[in-house]
Amino acid sequence: MAHHTRIKVRGYHLDLFGHVNNARYLEFLEEARWSQFEEQGGLDWFLKSGLALAVVNINIDYRRPALMGEQLLIETGLKSIGNRSAVIHQRVLLEGTDTVVAEADVTFVVFDAKQNKAVVLEGQLKGMLEQMTASPV
Repeated sequence: MAHHTRIKVRGYHLDLFGHVNNARYLEFLEEARWSQFEEQGGLDWFLKSGLALAVVNINIDYRRPALMGEQLLIETGLKSIGNRSAVIHQRVLLEGTDTVVAEADVTFVVFDAKQNKAVVLEGQLKGMLEQMTASPV
């Protein structure tokens, strides 16, 4: 099962057309990823390890405008793990429906600040990523 994060659309999320501004979706998606890492125990492990996730690419498809007062449900799950990068897939749904508001593929690397480079996703690190994002969407 994918991780779920709920966000209520507020007035400050809107643009002049009265719907959620496209840039706000980046914040919604990031909130959902942070929520997932906190709830599934990965955040503490990463903080202690000295490693950090760094987004290197985001592709978003906007399907339907979200309006003030609507409740959004963001599903987050692992799509794939490569040698040095991985992809998280996220869907923004109108809660209580199958209506897709937006969906995104977020590519990230795990960055080691001491080495100043992305690390290979293997061993305990790969296991931690698979555990935190165990269910693809």
